[in-house]
Amino acid sequence: MVLIGGTSNVGKSTVAKEVAEKLGFECLSTDALARHPGRPWRTLDWEVPAHVAEHYGSLTVDELITSVFEHYDRLWPRIEELITTRAAEDRTGLVLEGSALWPVHVARLQAPHAAAVWLTTDDSLVRARVHAAGRYEAAADEERALIDKFLARTERYQALMIEAIDRLGLARIDAGGGQSAEELADTVLAAVDTQTALGRSSTGR
Repeated sequence: MVLIGGTSNVGKSTVAKEVAEKLGFECLSTDALARHPGRPWRTLDWEVPAHVAEHYGSLTVDELITSVFEHYDRLWPRIEELITTRAAEDRTGLVLEGSALWPVHVARLQAPHAAAVWLTTDDSLVRARVHAAGRYEAAADEERALIDKFLARTERYQALMIEAIDRLGLARIDAGGGQSAEELADTVLAAVDTQTALGRSSTGR
């Protein structure tokens, strides 16, 4: 089992699919279990729900961070059950990705044959991706304000995540060096192989 964490818009889903394809594993996202308020910008097939706009518009960045951590704490037992059940079963391997794979939670896992890697990147790259997705330059002022708040929360989350990863001695990979998704998948697999060779599980022990 391969766990791939990281903040929003860092490229987790794309890399996870590449890793799963290379290994012949199933690929799942923690978002499928329960999704925190989604992206606060319009696309061709998505209108921002009122509750999402209110969430980002009414809360401070500190409150948004508190909200997302509370959500991930509530979600973690379901994630842990999925991981431990799949690790104990004799079936197709799993690549699980998602921002909800908080390092402190993952480090406490007791799951054999599991390895964990987090993708990180410069805030400027995440900002550029979100601006492009939300057509920021053409957006109305109120839409830009929601995008700005989402980005502020995302950047704060990544800073806290990196601190936790480094403190716990877990594996993280820079996803902003211009590598293709296939190249990043190979880097993830190399990190997984290293953990396996050292006899380490996702707990880092």
